[in-house]
Amino acid sequence: MTVTDIDLRVGGAWRWVMVTDDGFEVAFNGVYHELTPYSRIVTTEAYEGFPEANTESLNTMTFDEHDGRTMMTILVQHKTEEHRDVHINSGMEGGMQNAMDLLEQAILAGA
Repeated sequence: MTVTDIDLRVGGAWRWVMVTDDGFEVAFNGVYHELTPYSRIVTTEAYEGFPEANTESLNTMTFDEHDGRTMMTILVQHKTEEHRDVHINSGMEGGMQNAMDLLEQAILAGA
């Protein structure tokens, strides 16, 4: 991440900017709608590189304990199938998997 701005409260905004492996800068922003400690975060997410498409999604992260480990589930909801398909076809799945792998490695390393 090259920029991280987080106002972690209901109604607060967030913004992340990162650089892809090939040097392309991408930025996302949103607003927190629900923050339930240790169990749930609901936020909007918009990709700044394509604002005219208005493809903002509603993302819900839930955290549940299973056998002493935390399971994180992320539900991404789009307003239309077209917006969903643009998101899926953007390559975000691979990027998200890389981020989750790095998070898992950090946790296992005790970071």
